[in-house]
Amino acid sequence: MLQGDKKSVLVIDDDLIIRKLLNFHLSKSNFNVHLAQSPEEGFSALYSKKIDLVLCDVGLEGMDGYTFCQKVREHERYRTLPFIFLSAKEGIEEKEKALAVGADDYLTKPFNIQELTVKILSLIRRTEILTIYGRKNTQQEKPVENTGQSKVLLVDDDPAISKLFSYNLTKAGFICKTAVNGAEGFSLAESFMPDIIISDIMMPEVDGFQFRKRLLDDNELKSIPFIFLTAKGAEEDIMEGYDLGITDYVIKTSGPRVIIAKVNAILYSIGKVKQKMVSDLHKAADSMRVKVVSDILPSLPGFQISQWHKTFEGIPGGDFIDYFELPDSRILIVLGDVMGKKWNAWYFAVAYAGYIRSALRVAIQNSAEYSPKSLVENVNSIIYNDSKISEVFSTLSVLLLDSNTNSIKYCGAGDLPLIHKHSNSSGSTQIKSPGLLLGFSPSGFYEESQIPFEDKDELFLFTDGIIESRNSKGESLGIDNFTNIITSIPQDNSSLPFIQEYMSSYLENKFEDDISIVSIKIKKG
Repeated sequence: MLQGDKKSVLVIDDDLIIRKLLNFHLSKSNFNVHLAQSPEEGFSALYSKKIDLVLCDVGLEGMDGYTFCQKVREHERYRTLPFIFLSAKEGIEEKEKALAVGADDYLTKPFNIQELTVKILSLIRRTEILTIYGRKNTQQEKPVENTGQSKVLLVDDDPAISKLFSYNLTKAGFICKTAVNGAEGFSLAESFMPDIIISDIMMPEVDGFQFRKRLLDDNELKSIPFIFLTAKGAEEDIMEGYDLGITDYVIKTSGPRVIIAKVNAILYSIGKVKQKMVSDLHKAADSMRVKVVSDILPSLPGFQISQWHKTFEGIPGGDFIDYFELPDSRILIVLGDVMGKKWNAWYFAVAYAGYIRSALRVAIQNSAEYSPKSLVENVNSIIYNDSKISEVFSTLSVLLLDSNTNSIKYCGAGDLPLIHKHSNSSGSTQIKSPGLLLGFSPSGFYEESQIPFEDKDELFLFTDGIIESRNSKGESLGIDNFTNIITSIPQDNSSLPFIQEYMSSYLENKFEDDISIVSIKIKKG
């Protein structure tokens, strides 16, 4: 578990022997156990105690477990509380009903106590991880329906099984892609970026365990919910699976309907956590009066500065833009992107952007020349030597605009090339910097260049949300295509509205990441 404190489990069962058995074994596994013999006592414990997970029987007097679970889920506080049914009732229909009312799992009595303990730990860990990182899937109120076109990656070498589950997942409204082994699955995961991965264990070349380990080593893929769907039902296989931080372990005999119900329940739980986290993040950012993108554009004689910034689903993002007004008619423009996709970057960006701004202010205060190279070097040194964030990397583009000398100086740290649109010709050129990402190396190999320009030339600096966004065919725009688009902008047109209209059309308004671009147009005389 992510935290060292003991977790609390609420056991609701009208069988005294079951309650005592669970109390004994769970207490030995370092859980705080609260016992209830009826739904009424269960509600009382929920309201008065801090409960991390519920174990509930189905056949309770007065109110059955299904109704109890539904009522628990009606409370906002308990929407994502891990909930497991323990019941003597068997059959796929019972499991489907349990998942439909909001349960996370269903175990049949008699159950293996070690398997139950592992499932409890896995569900609590999943909730903690989601609370920290969240995911981008906003789900609807009913976990048994999928209308959001969530993406599922199914990895199985058995054509019949793959076809069966793929057909049912697609019929249920999911976008499903398949792979025949872990190697192919990993490659597809990188390009497809699924919302959830379902994988067999026994596969040629790269098996399911190896596949899962590869995913865990990848910062972009490790937090994607993962289900093992396999014929291997031995206890040691199940234990090995949960040791790899999976979300669930399902035996193939469970059938497609159970898998679909489980996928919906997992994505629903993730969606509810994300909704709350987004709300909390907005409140925190508002209370601190912190923004990752400046609302006020600076004014400087000889230069016209414009920006377009679009967040993903309105969430404060991994991109940040800032402007520093300096003495003697100079302005420093800063554009950065916290490494990591989607929620991992979003949740951290506000604090990290503030950290970089503070580091820049310190560097500016201690500098007489305001050289972009020296500023980037100073910021990199501060970040590299800070153990708390030394493994968090960011791109950075720094431009110094000087109205007195009509000059632009530039230094980049792991950033994308700047695009220089020339007014006296039909072409555009890319300006590249060899500098490394902030915090990656103590030196960084940063270089400063002075950008020559003519009247009505235009410079563009931007983050990867522009060039890596994919259209409905899965094709990313790419840096060269974007350069050509900039070249095609008529000289008298406003560039950013043109780019915005093009991107909206190209992506059909389905943006996958933050979009950030700054335009600097030269206006001599």
